[in-house]
Amino acid sequence: MAWRRARGWTAAALTVALLIVPAAARADDTLRFCIAVEPNPPFTEKDAAGRWQGLEVDLRDAVCKQMTAACDWTEANFDSLIPALQAKRCDVIWSSLAITDERRKSLVFTDRYYGPPTAIAARKEVSGPAAAAGLAGKSIGAAAGSNALAYAQKHFKSAASEIKSYPSEDDMNQDLAAGRIDAGITDVITLQAFLDSDAGKICCKLLGTVAPDASVLGEGVGGGLRKEEAGLRDRLDAAIKAVRMSGEFEVITKRYFGFDIYGD
Repeated sequence: MAWRRARGWTAAALTVALLIVPAAARADDTLRFCIAVEPNPPFTEKDAAGRWQGLEVDLRDAVCKQMTAACDWTEANFDSLIPALQAKRCDVIWSSLAITDERRKSLVFTDRYYGPPTAIAARKEVSGPAAAAGLAGKSIGAAAGSNALAYAQKHFKSAASEIKSYPSEDDMNQDLAAGRIDAGITDVITLQAFLDSDAGKICCKLLGTVAPDASVLGEGVGGGLRKEEAGLRDRLDAAIKAVRMSGEFEVITKRYFGFDIYGD
């Protein structure tokens, strides 16, 4: 997104050159879901056979079943998802896209389908807290284009020694494990997966969740659509609600997490 990842976006992303992987041939009534090519387990990643898997994949399939719609993927770099949508290469972004006021200037969103808090993981020698005072003089990493990066630049830039941008959370985590940065910021789900890994257990700890700031962190993760697609948004909202009310959402999330990821 996580939410990339739990991610953010700025107007600069619209100038990023599109790196689109053409979707397979499809019928005209097939709904095309834009997905970021960067792995974002357990939400989206490819298996050994090159098939998409993960929570967002399972949820999309459940939503498409509710809509009795044929669905396909269109792949792009995360920073190119919004340009791909605006160029009509897909119909909805479904890739841990945080709902923010900035994005609402160019998109309409479905209802939230998950919304974990943003948090900071740090080297074990960092005492904290997960605020500017606890990160004074420390280097902090975040994924390029993410709302976590926007948060770090807004709240930590004056105190930190460096705010470093990475192509993905995986790249950030590698530098964190190697001691090349002191801390990393993204959603708590992504961080916990890293901290549960062999490298994460050795080097690092969860410093804590950050203070809320909806202006940059958004209101959870939803599907992003072109503004003229309010009708499709309403159909997707009805399907998301049906999946939640039927209990299928809980079944899907329990495959990947032992706790609620929908948020308050």
